[in-house]
Amino acid sequence: MVRARGFTLLEAMLVLVIIAIAYTLLPRMVFSGVSGAELRSSARAVATGLRMTRDKAIHSKREASLTLDLEQRAFIVPTDERPHKLHEQLEVKLFTAQADLVSDKVGSIRFYPDGSSNGGRVSIGAGGRVFEIDVDWLTGHVTVGEKTGDSRA
Repeated sequence: MVRARGFTLLEAMLVLVIIAIAYTLLPRMVFSGVSGAELRSSARAVATGLRMTRDKAIHSKREASLTLDLEQRAFIVPTDERPHKLHEQLEVKLFTAQADLVSDKVGSIRFYPDGSSNGGRVSIGAGGRVFEIDVDWLTGHVTVGEKTGDSRA
């Protein structure tokens, strides 16, 4: 008796089920980092916190500071004393005046009653993408931009 070569319907269905399971699980295992939307959202949250801090300084006619904890990946706005957490896999850097560094992991960006600031930059990145939130020292204006990987001059 000659046996026909090929796959049975059951074998073909089993292979399709295995492929479907791998298709749904593989992206989660490979890309478990921060999505582009989460990265952009975190950058906007920090920028909003900086703008709120500037508004607080202007309206209260007193200095106000946004404090950033690099180790905890959190920032505190003076209008809301609870820490605002960022995604734990983000790389966060703070560039500010030496006088506003509490430690190597905690620092602040200060705004004055006239709207100006001590200036600085918060850099938030993940997976090769980096957003930079710049604070102009003269005007206190906050801008968000994506840093490009091309460093050629």
